[in-house]
Amino acid sequence: MDASDLRIALFSGNYNYVRDGANQALNRLVGYLLREGAAVRIYSPTVDEPALPPMGDVVGVPAFAIPGRSEYRFPMMIPTEVKNDIRRFEPNIFHVASPDILGHRAITLARGLDKPVIASVHTRFETYPRYYGLAFLEPVALAILRRFYRRCDAIFAPSDSMAQLLREQRMNYDVGIWTRGIDREIFNPGRRDLLWRRGLGIDDDVPVIGFVGRLVMEKGLDVFSDTIDHLEKRQVRHKVLVVGEGPARDWFEKRLPQAVFAGFQKGPDLGRAVASMDMLFNPSVTETFGNVTLEAMATGLPVVAAAATGSESLVSDGVTGRLIRPGAIDAFADALAHYCRDAEARETAGRAGCEVSGHYGWDEVNQALVESYCRIVRQRAAGGRPPPPSPVP
Repeated sequence: MDASDLRIALFSGNYNYVRDGANQALNRLVGYLLREGAAVRIYSPTVDEPALPPMGDVVGVPAFAIPGRSEYRFPMMIPTEVKNDIRRFEPNIFHVASPDILGHRAITLARGLDKPVIASVHTRFETYPRYYGLAFLEPVALAILRRFYRRCDAIFAPSDSMAQLLREQRMNYDVGIWTRGIDREIFNPGRRDLLWRRGLGIDDDVPVIGFVGRLVMEKGLDVFSDTIDHLEKRQVRHKVLVVGEGPARDWFEKRLPQAVFAGFQKGPDLGRAVASMDMLFNPSVTETFGNVTLEAMATGLPVVAAAATGSESLVSDGVTGRLIRPGAIDAFADALAHYCRDAEARETAGRAGCEVSGHYGWDEVNQALVESYCRIVRQRAAGGRPPPPSPVP
């Protein structure tokens, strides 16, 4: 069995209407599957003006805008006409990419059709309540996620550290790896552009601390800001460059009035922006992989990151950057100050990171998932089933 034998029904709460690392990974996966001869059909909420053109055929499902985060849609159900479309498509495996109502309904439908179902894990949703004053709900969120992932034949994490966490959380008995790749045409040291930096008012000899990503509080914007305050109190010469957009931009701009906000960048422009920094600071603990960390390493930057899932699998502490205990403001400031003051240390860590990033190619990582699809389809054909849920909570 190979890719040409696969018929994959892919369910996502956000396939292409907001641009983020998870959606770009899913679209790259679909592109690879189609090139390899697989049949793929995507079921997801749609909008009139998506953030990126979809790869493959997308069937829209009903959804409503999430209050307070209207850029995201929350799918509600799989209507009868969409269920009929799925049956006509005759998938031999279901892939769910988000633990929402659409994902639950897709798993139920797969069970009714006696088809295997896998889930890819893209975000640590159980950590989100703490950013909205609801940290007491984290155990509830974990229980909900466990119920969702236990219904799948297998689940796939984007990093070794995230896979280990999922095993510790007892999310599933079959935890695999579907990591992420890097586009070396876009992200490489040659994209560095001092003229572009000067256009933003940044002098050539000023160390630039970069932030890349959606401007939302769950990315650790508060920790980032507090750390920059410590650098300023220590009179460490630096400049902050923020690349990205999001609902927390106004808060972030007011919190860091001396920072340069370059807005949303994509493609070669994003590669130029990242390569034109001198280090990346990524304090987030919600990532399962950390695409921006890998992109920064590919452009030759040292990375100072929280010692959390994702970054722990990419950053080698003291070699390609620093891994710091989440929320440890003084330690984050120490690491950034070191790289701001020592250009040779920046260059050494950057070269090491660039070398590590060379092991991440998109075709290789997507082929690994294809092989897992085939294994799971064969297991189901041989009578394999997920273990039944325990009667004890």
